[in-house]
Amino acid sequence: MAEEKKKKDSSALLSKKKKVKPRKSRDADCLSVNFLKCVLHIFNVIFMFAGIGVLIVGAWTVASRHRFVPLLPTPTYPAIAYLLVIAGGMGVPLCALGCCGLKTENRTSLLCYTYFLLFTFILELGAGGLAYYYEVAVEFELKAELNNTFIANYALDVVVTDAVDLMQTEFKCCGASRYSDWRRSAWHQHDPRLLVPDSCCKTVTSRCGMRDHPSNIYHNGCVTPFTSHIREHLIILAAVGVGMSVIPIFGFLFSCILYVKIKHVID
Repeated sequence: MAEEKKKKDSSALLSKKKKVKPRKSRDADCLSVNFLKCVLHIFNVIFMFAGIGVLIVGAWTVASRHRFVPLLPTPTYPAIAYLLVIAGGMGVPLCALGCCGLKTENRTSLLCYTYFLLFTFILELGAGGLAYYYEVAVEFELKAELNNTFIANYALDVVVTDAVDLMQTEFKCCGASRYSDWRRSAWHQHDPRLLVPDSCCKTVTSRCGMRDHPSNIYHNGCVTPFTSHIREHLIILAAVGVGMSVIPIFGFLFSCILYVKIKHVID
């Protein structure tokens, strides 16, 4: 009886072992572990250079356009640039994390890498989408608010004053809609002899704004050229954000597949 019981137990154990699904080898199909690791290594190189490019665009925006920010009614424009800086800055450390996870085949590292890729995608797509939206809205905002900025804050706020002077010099314009806007400003009321700021002059000299003849100052307003400049730059930021957001999606998909496959392979 004892021998028969042992035979039954051994046969039951064998049947259970047969039911256990065998693990796949790492080269069992076309999307093998080794193939996915190779693809992700190539992706990491592309992603790193793309991230550096996004970082450069964002940093260039912050560095070169920050003096115009006080003239904008909302902080949307600099926010877009900072989102791109953050997304681009994540490129190099994220590639290092990915390479570490691929080398060790550590699923925790791969999972963190996957989540950060998704986060980068959201940042870049969000920055690009926000830039597209603001490219339409900024024209209405500037037309509504820029004249108030000129009239109320010039010569009273140093940052705004510098921004207005820079804009009038760079875009060769004067006033919001036209040069006569300055007649209604608090700055003009303080010294009525100065008709326009010196930055309106074609050749800037001290107190050159006392003459408003077309040979001396620009007569066209700043709203149109300034708005066109901001809109063109927003289109660039939108294209960079939306275009580059496609790249992390591929890494996200391949790393998800690799994460699952590593669980089911044997050497």
